[in-house]
Amino acid sequence: MLFVKALRRDLTNLAGVVFAALFTIMVTVTLIRILGRAAVGTVDTQSVLPLIAFAAVNFLPILLVLTLYVAILMSLTRAYRDSEMVIWFASGRSILDWIAPVLRFALPFVVLIGLISLGVAPWAARQSSEYQKRFEQREDVSQVSAGQFRESGSGGRVFFVESVSEDQAEVRNVFVTQRVGNEVSVVVSSGGGIEILPNGDRFLVLNEGRRYDSAKGEAGFRIMSFERYGVRLDPQTPDLTDESTRAQSTWALIAAPTLRHQGELMWRLSVPISAVVLALMAIPLSAFNPRVGRSINLVLALLVYVVYNNFLSIIQAWMGQGKADWASAALVHLIPLGLVALLFYWRVSLIRLPWLQRVLGVLRRQRQ
Repeated sequence: MLFVKALRRDLTNLAGVVFAALFTIMVTVTLIRILGRAAVGTVDTQSVLPLIAFAAVNFLPILLVLTLYVAILMSLTRAYRDSEMVIWFASGRSILDWIAPVLRFALPFVVLIGLISLGVAPWAARQSSEYQKRFEQREDVSQVSAGQFRESGSGGRVFFVESVSEDQAEVRNVFVTQRVGNEVSVVVSSGGGIEILPNGDRFLVLNEGRRYDSAKGEAGFRIMSFERYGVRLDPQTPDLTDESTRAQSTWALIAAPTLRHQGELMWRLSVPISAVVLALMAIPLSAFNPRVGRSINLVLALLVYVVYNNFLSIIQAWMGQGKADWASAALVHLIPLGLVALLFYWRVSLIRLPWLQRVLGVLRRQRQ
């Protein structure tokens, strides 16, 4: 049918533009945040691009929900503004006739959102956590950045290097301080690097420097000059397990139905459900009088999304604390669905709701 084809074409074009804009904003914000963390040394500079990619996958379900909602809202709002809806209504169409084509357009979005939310997003969160843990559990000298003081993971050593070679194998002008009990050692060297012995032991070997030893309560220092000085690096076994619920697979959440796992599972299931609810909500919210203006319905649509999304986050937190159950989660979706039914009834019914008519009358008088 003609109006179905026109609607599908408008929705497709708008969805591409909206998604491109939202995705660009999300990637830019994520890039700035991760680059800031890399600048202070909490993230490996070589892992910036993978971390951005994993963060983008995590945000994709929300971006797709917003894309669907905004695309439907903008397409139908434009039709009201250009008086296209008046023509369709005059030809015998009802606003209910837009439900089926909108749902058919939303179906691929809902399926994709469900697949990402239930399967791909947890994998991306797990990979992002592994990247960060690998960097945190590297040897002390491997985390050193030129021109920065860096404390070891155990807190017993502090490193400072003036410069690092391009292959990250050698450091120049090294300062190392180490505290063992009441003794403090300070090592200053012109340079060094990591050497691996045949048995697998790793050593930080420093060249041409001095070591200063002192003990608590003593006024003097013991000074030792050296040509080569080796510091054994304790081997670390990376622990890449992530206990956070976001990184757990959906099957793991179902197999271990703890309170936190149920809250995370509720959120993953709610994201595709919210896409359907918001797609239906956008149809009656897009209706407006071109002579009056369209600012009110757009503000209302934005408010509906913010409140809906915040209530989902609140129920997730409450389920993790044992203050809510699955019935409460279902109620969060049923209330917006009831509002959708009420809005459709108000748009198609010849009998206007009295209380709503009074409110609209007050608004019109204030505008005049």
